[in-house]
Amino acid sequence: MVVGGGIGGLAAALSLAAAGLECVVVEAARTIRPLGVGINLQPHAVRELTELGLAARLAALGVETSSMTFADRHGNVILALPRGRSAGYRWPQYSIHRGELQLALLAAVEERGVPVRTGVRFEGFAQDGDGVLVTLRGADGQPLRERADVLVGADGVQSAVRARLHPAGDPLLWAGIRMWRGVAEADRILDGATVLVGGSNTAGKFVTYHISAANPRLVNWVAEVKVAEPGPVAAADWSREGRLADVAPHFAHWAYAPADIGALLAGTARILEYPMVDREPLPRWGEGRVTLLGDAAHPMYPIGSNGGSQAVLDARVLARCLASYDDPGEALRAYEDERLPPTSALVRAHRALPVEETIALVTARAPDGFRDVADVLTEAELAAMAAAQRAISDADVRALNERESWSVRAP
Repeated sequence: MVVGGGIGGLAAALSLAAAGLECVVVEAARTIRPLGVGINLQPHAVRELTELGLAARLAALGVETSSMTFADRHGNVILALPRGRSAGYRWPQYSIHRGELQLALLAAVEERGVPVRTGVRFEGFAQDGDGVLVTLRGADGQPLRERADVLVGADGVQSAVRARLHPAGDPLLWAGIRMWRGVAEADRILDGATVLVGGSNTAGKFVTYHISAANPRLVNWVAEVKVAEPGPVAAADWSREGRLADVAPHFAHWAYAPADIGALLAGTARILEYPMVDREPLPRWGEGRVTLLGDAAHPMYPIGSNGGSQAVLDARVLARCLASYDDPGEALRAYEDERLPPTSALVRAHRALPVEETIALVTARAPDGFRDVADVLTEAELAAMAAAQRAISDADVRALNERESWSVRAP
């Protein structure tokens, strides 16, 4: 049983079905709708979704990303890093609407005959030697108790499964950075395939990227501003409505050549407001026949295009391990041994906000902009900035291109 019908949960269902393992997905929402804004899928995740038969759907939905480019608040380019196939990977990176990706995964799951039960909320579990007794609550409010061989919590940053496994000492940790996000139509920004990062979140950061193959004018934007000191928070609401009046003043003084920020903000039908949060990496994810996946296991700051991508990798390794071991508990330990160390390292690396210091340095040295970044940063400083970003967003190109498939074929 997979709790959560988001990207990670649906990728897990697809992976398990491809490996010949029966599963069911339970999702608290009554209807899975194309909500949210844009995300980036890294080549290592695109490879896995391609092996699950989704290559054509991804290409039809998303924009193949060419570059991740960092600029100052005037739009002067500090550093441009090639992405996806431009960086030598055999698979592209895609900038894509999260909700459209979720619906594409849902359609593929349903085509493979995997049950997805909506309006069903997870409440608890108990284990014995033969499996897991899961307590749910149906759409009619009635309690349900069902047995499963394995329970997977893929229910997001505020995971109810994680809360049962780790009931104390596991708070949400806020970076002190407020984020506003939205989608609007605009003229092409740069080549129409660049993730453009302007400024730094110490004084204001603005990120843009196109997210639709069908509508080249559709742009995802993210605004980030540090407003407080870091610390724990009791809760976070990812559906909180943001206000134009709150975000626009932070960028009103920008003379930003690549995009009209004011028009993007004003043209957004729905602005969302988030805190930038993560959690401390866990020493273990699960116990026995219960485990975690995706943001439920390793929530991290959204600065390296890793959230959705790492959830897809979790899903593939989980299915491979469950199909390769006779004992489910042993399989989950192998899954955790493989996936916990690299994801924990990413959480910590993201927390360092590795390129912000360099971008702030550019602002301090050239507050009115520059013609040539070489007049502002040394070659060593630029190289260090590139290495810092690659450390949180890149896999080893050759290793990914040459490694064997993770697919386990159904018997």
